[in-house]
Amino acid sequence: MAEHDMSARLVTLLSEQREALGKAWVDAVSHTLRGRISLAELDRELRELFSALVEGLRRGGFDWRSEEYAEVRALLTELSRNRARQGFSSTETATSVFAFKSVLAPTTDTSAADITAYLQLSQLADALGLFTVEVYARTREELISAQSDQLLELSTPVVKLWDGVVAVPLVGTLDSARTQVVMEKLLQTLLDTGSDQAIIDITGVPAVDTEVAQHLLKTVVAARLMGAECTISGIRPQIAQTIVALGIQFGDIVTKATLADALKHALRRGGMDPTPAGGRP
Repeated sequence: MAEHDMSARLVTLLSEQREALGKAWVDAVSHTLRGRISLAELDRELRELFSALVEGLRRGGFDWRSEEYAEVRALLTELSRNRARQGFSSTETATSVFAFKSVLAPTTDTSAADITAYLQLSQLADALGLFTVEVYARTREELISAQSDQLLELSTPVVKLWDGVVAVPLVGTLDSARTQVVMEKLLQTLLDTGSDQAIIDITGVPAVDTEVAQHLLKTVVAARLMGAECTISGIRPQIAQTIVALGIQFGDIVTKATLADALKHALRRGGMDPTPAGGRP
């Protein structure tokens, strides 16, 4: 049987049994998703896909990459992206397509011509299933990247401690990507608040090596180019010993043991009195 005849035969078979096949497809997929998506939404998705697939077969044969399958690919892309955002696995996502094969599986009384047509359709379903996996994987990568960026933003806050004084309390490992975020947020905050004193607190940084020191120095230099003076605080005894052992030089950058000491220093440098009323400095 020629490919055109096979696709035409399938269009006829699918069209004649549209309701029954559509219901069977929805039932098969809903079982794998275990009620985590509404039956109404699933029914809408698969019936739209069913209609688009029949039209693709009618106009484009089995070439799923052709323009005639544009709607099929668009619907599968939407389905795959939705499944990725909803937390479904790639297997559960691809099953939405692969289940269509079991719905149409030939029986003992199926003619040889129809079996040949089914095998062609099975290959088409396999290709479309792999397409959903590719879209799903890209979407998951995008989501993970976006979440990483959000976590990076949350892990590098810049807070205003006093008029003219801002601070960056760092926690965790400081790498190139995070340093870039720290630098950008610090410079933007200095601009927005008009501050001229900045404190970089590394109390929560587990270790300082040559690379971390270079990252800190770059941030200080960038702040200075904005007209702000930086103080580094939170240098614990163990970190101080490491810095000395590595021969790391902070040059003329002021360092303090605690954030409180750094704030007092920044206030004095800004011409303010850090002494509480009735208290001691």
